[in-house]
Order: sequence, then C-alpha cells, then structure tokens
Amino acid sequence: MRGTITTISLLLLIPMTVQAQGPGRGSGQGSLFFAPGGASGGSATTGMVHFGGNAEVLVYKGLAVGPELGFLAPWHSIGDGVGVLSLNGSYNFFPRRAEQKAVPFVTGGYTLFFRSGTANGFNFGGGANWWFKPKLGLRLEFRDQVWPGRYNTAAHFFEFRVGVALR
Repeated sequence: MRGTITTISLLLLIPMTVQAQGPGRGSGQGSLFFAPGGASGGSATTGMVHFGGNAEVLVYKGLAVGPELGFLAPWHSIGDGVGVLSLNGSYNFFPRRAEQKAVPFVTGGYTLFFRSGTANGFNFGGGANWWFKPKLGLRLEFRDQVWPGRYNTAAHFFEFRVGVALR
C-alpha cells in the first residue's frame, strides 16, 4: 500500500513540475477541490462528499492530460470512504488567451476506486476555471464517477465541485 501511495503522489507532482510558460502548451495547472454530491445505484441514492486534487499539463492546443487523487465517502459515514485515482484527458476552450478570465473545459477518463481491494471505472464532466489573477482562480465543475459494477448495476457518484485553481 505504501508503494501505491508513493506512486500516486509522484503522478500528481509530475505535471505540476512543468515550468509554467503562460497558458500555452507545456504549462501546468491544477486544483484542490471539495465536492458535495450523491451516489445512485439501483433504486437508492445517498449523500456523498469527495475531496482531493488534480494536476494537468497542456500538451496540444487545448488538450491536457493529468492525474487526480481524492477521497470519496458517504456524508453519514466518512470512515467508509474509498480512495479515487483518475487518469484524465481534458479539453480547455480558449487556453492560449492570457486575458481570458473564464476558461470552460470538458474532461473524462479512467477511474480506479481503492480501499482493501480495487474496482475499475470511468468519469466524465465539465466546468470552468475563473482566473482572478494569472496564477489563481476558482474552479467550478460537475463530475460523474461511474463504477460499471456487475449484472448491469452501475453506480454513479455525481458531484458538484468547488475548488481553488492554480497555474
């Protein structure tokens, strides 16, 4: 488990070590977020909370890639939460316009849920970064983490993220 945590930590740090060259190709950005939401599967829905951080680097025009690490748990039982590792691609609209305050994006990718075992899933969503200063902004996002499950019983962990965006 210690090796997994070390690997995940390094994956999060790699994109953030890219020297910022403005909002263009090769520049890195990330966010720390808090996300209230819910989990639905079958006929039940329960309140959930997710918090974590992500990092990404622009690789071509508005296309970015990067990892995300977080903790997802039911509101009523935080100790029953799971770790969430995602490897995502995203498209950032207007990434090269330094004067652009609102930068909308869409994202999606692979999700690994882990606790005493692991489960594979995927995620998708979208939102916007609002840049107050060149390196500091507000990130608002909707995200759905999906665990396909077995026998056509997918679980959806939907969330509304609020975070601090950093370049």
